[in-house]
Amino acid sequence: MRRYLRIVVLCMACGFCSLLYAFSQLAVSLEEGAGGGGGKPQAAAASWLAGGGRGAARGAGSSGTAAHPGRSDRCKDFSLCYWNPYWMLPSDVCGMNCFWETAFRYSLKIQPVEKMHLAVVACGERLEETMTMLKSAIIFSIKPLQFHIFAEDQLHDSFKARLESWSFLQTFNYTLYPITFPSENAAEWKKLFKPCASQRLFLPLILKEVDSLLYVDTDILFLRPVDDIWALLKKFNSTQIAAMAPEHEEPRIGWYNRFARHPYYGKTGVNSGVMLMNMTRMRRKYFKNDMTTVRLRWGDILMPLLKKYKLNITWGDQDLLNIIFFHNPESLFVFPCQWNYRPDHCIYGSNCQEAEEEGIFILHGNRGVYHDDKQPAFRAVYEALRNCSFEDEDIRSLFKSLELELQKTVHTYCGKIYKIFIKQLTKSIGDRYDRPPKER
Repeated sequence: MRRYLRIVVLCMACGFCSLLYAFSQLAVSLEEGAGGGGGKPQAAAASWLAGGGRGAARGAGSSGTAAHPGRSDRCKDFSLCYWNPYWMLPSDVCGMNCFWETAFRYSLKIQPVEKMHLAVVACGERLEETMTMLKSAIIFSIKPLQFHIFAEDQLHDSFKARLESWSFLQTFNYTLYPITFPSENAAEWKKLFKPCASQRLFLPLILKEVDSLLYVDTDILFLRPVDDIWALLKKFNSTQIAAMAPEHEEPRIGWYNRFARHPYYGKTGVNSGVMLMNMTRMRRKYFKNDMTTVRLRWGDILMPLLKKYKLNITWGDQDLLNIIFFHNPESLFVFPCQWNYRPDHCIYGSNCQEAEEEGIFILHGNRGVYHDDKQPAFRAVYEALRNCSFEDEDIRSLFKSLELELQKTVHTYCGKIYKIFIKQLTKSIGDRYDRPPKER
């Protein structure tokens, strides 16, 4: 019986070797048909794989052609073999290179698609505002989104009903969470600043399986794909764990540098309404502080900070974040004001130069400006996105109708520069909805 098994195994091994030999001979014959002069396709394929992708392959191909002048230029052109089955290649395309190209494409297809994790905390009358924020994220983003929604119990059914009505989009998933604080100090955390606001401080401890996260306030509107701010994670250096924008660009109207009674980051502090986090690093890091010479982890530093500064802080959890990054400035990546554009950037005149040049990327309507008449330009953008459907035609027409509304706001400082509100929005719509489906 063992003898027969050995014979079967030997036959299978021989068959496998024969198959490999047949592929290699086919590749060589295809190259010879192209007039190639004795090249080594195995070496070319290996150098392409080592280069890490199709772009590297083209670079290797150009040098290979110089080394073998008799070889056809199309031999290294993967654009042809990309669309052809291996056995139906044109006679002047290198067989072995296209064989590896096909194998590489297959490996790409089976890779899991990265999800972008976005968290928000909603309490009180913030349901509609939160849904508009989520809609703006969905409309422009490319990669799938995972929403982490922390809300009071009475809002869960409403969130679920609204989000389920969007399920036909198949571009996002969501999870609803209750508002939770450490049990021994829950009362103190709940009454800090606005209800539920300090929940964001505990996200690294609650979402233990999430590596990176974008936290936003409910009054945020995305005018550019979430993909683009998510890409900033790759710009973090080895010490940076989070990213935020400055609280002010102009120190003369800054709050922290004029009124704060506690340490704060940089010249004017930072705003926590848009906060990008590498939470794996946050959980691992030991933070310097002014309470003890011993460095403390994220879960151990929050309550001592609150006890020390609770009589001196005005903006609650944002102030605590400023204190933490004052003592650990190397841990913060600061992104420009156009990623967190607020009324303070135009209420007394324009002071966000990046937004003037490239437009607003993320609009932050703090101080309730989406719901009153104090900043009609902000309200016009909010109303346009709130009333917009997910239909392509509706989104394409968003720019024209919004521009007409913004032109009615030129009597205000923010309205005078209304074009920065639609500059990036126009580009986002064009990139996402005006291209043919295959190019999106």
